[in-house]
Amino acid sequence: MNTQSIIDYLSALSMNNNREWYHANKDGYKKANAEFENLLQTLILEIGKFDSSILHNHPKDLTFKMVRDTRFSHDKSPYNPAFRAHISSKGKLPVPVGYYLMIKPGNQSFLGGGLFADMLKDATAMIRDYIARNGAEWEKMIHEPDFEKYFTVQGTALKNVPAGYEKEHPQAEYLKFKSWYLEYPLKDEEIKDADTFCQKAVRIFRAMKPFNDYLNKALADFQMPAR
Repeated sequence: MNTQSIIDYLSALSMNNNREWYHANKDGYKKANAEFENLLQTLILEIGKFDSSILHNHPKDLTFKMVRDTRFSHDKSPYNPAFRAHISSKGKLPVPVGYYLMIKPGNQSFLGGGLFADMLKDATAMIRDYIARNGAEWEKMIHEPDFEKYFTVQGTALKNVPAGYEKEHPQAEYLKFKSWYLEYPLKDEEIKDADTFCQKAVRIFRAMKPFNDYLNKALADFQMPAR
């Protein structure tokens, strides 16, 4: 596994973010992508030791495209110079929540978990209701030493507690959220040695699992919207 080659390719793409360079260097992409899939396979097997629900996944089914939708963006760069994947019991779907990895040069990489998709209104409502009913469990989880060592709960939020919930609820601040996620930032140096990186990633993902489990209990009856 050569994670350095992933960083090298993405760094070159970020400096040459145009279709001509991308197509002229397709072999470089294929090699870097193969290394990323090898990395995902290793992570699947290691995460599977404490979360067997993800073991059936195939790496190629978990990754996201680099091509950007530039129609409504001031930035017309055609590619996002990053390799991204979401590992959950249902693959890369946003629900159920799982383990997210983004490798992007310039110290922009991170390990993530939880619900990033704030446009899924039913999911937001389910999690709010669950936190409102299970606040003590939430507080215990987010104040565990292993959790506080690595994470702070993030997410897009409303200015006020939404209608239907007590304004003085003990978890009022979290009831304002529309998404609830974790991000553990990574520097480029931390990714260059594949074995060391995998060990760290697995340690972080293990610490993240109770958070994912809590949200997935809230989302047990969620159905992805039909397209």
